[in-house]
Amino acid sequence: MKNTLGVIGLGNMAGALLSGLKNSSIINDAELFGYDIQAENASSSAFVTLLDSEREVAQRCKYVLLAVKPQNVGEVLFKITPVLTDESVIISICAGISIDFIRAKTSTRQKTVQVMPNTPMMYGEGASTIAFTDNLNTGERDFARGVIDSCGISRELPADKMNESICINGSSPAFIFAFAKCFVDYARSQSIDEDVALDLFAQTLKGAAVMLSEKIMTADELIAQVSSPGGTTVAGLAALQQHGFSDAVKAACEACTKRAYELGEIFPILERRENVYQ
Repeated sequence: MKNTLGVIGLGNMAGALLSGLKNSSIINDAELFGYDIQAENASSSAFVTLLDSEREVAQRCKYVLLAVKPQNVGEVLFKITPVLTDESVIISICAGISIDFIRAKTSTRQKTVQVMPNTPMMYGEGASTIAFTDNLNTGERDFARGVIDSCGISRELPADKMNESICINGSSPAFIFAFAKCFVDYARSQSIDEDVALDLFAQTLKGAAVMLSEKIMTADELIAQVSSPGGTTVAGLAALQQHGFSDAVKAACEACTKRAYELGEIFPILERRENVYQ
């Protein structure tokens, strides 16, 4: 019997996941359904059976993937809760929405998977953190993880560490892009072609990522490998530290985590405000 996966919200991230699934072996054992309040999003999901409402998705599907704006999650859960069963599994890729929030809106025993994806997922190179409630069986865990892994990799974390991990994979692409922009800006100031500089730096990022991923050497050992005594790299590293590079990165990580917890408190407030005007 095939697994049934229903996606509520068919925007960019959901589209990336569905594209990954289309090219994954997991599709052989699954039927895909979807719903989006915006017709233009729904029409772009040609290989998904479109349904008429969030409620119908939850009725038809064992796995319900939430890919809506975080402030709309409460409203969606309100609509689907009456038709959820003991076997329903909610998979959320909504930033700042915790397992506790989902269970507070549904059931204290709701089977739930919390995922923090990142934008490289749209190119099949995602890096996602994932947390499970303890009442999912092995098959359910494997299927949920397979859905996420169809667009990259996932790594499991305890639910109470999901906010702390956002800076590592969720927000870090923006930090990396900002870092890259600094090098391209410098190249421009030295009359070096921007496209040439970007090509060189982007390829260097790819190569460095491979070296890190192989885990043959630690980050410190890789730094030492590039750093000849008295050379240019050592001079550059010294300048980075002189200008507070490590402290700046730590501050960025702490700011991400702090904001994640703040959003977890803000979204219920926004939800109540929106309901006043419905």
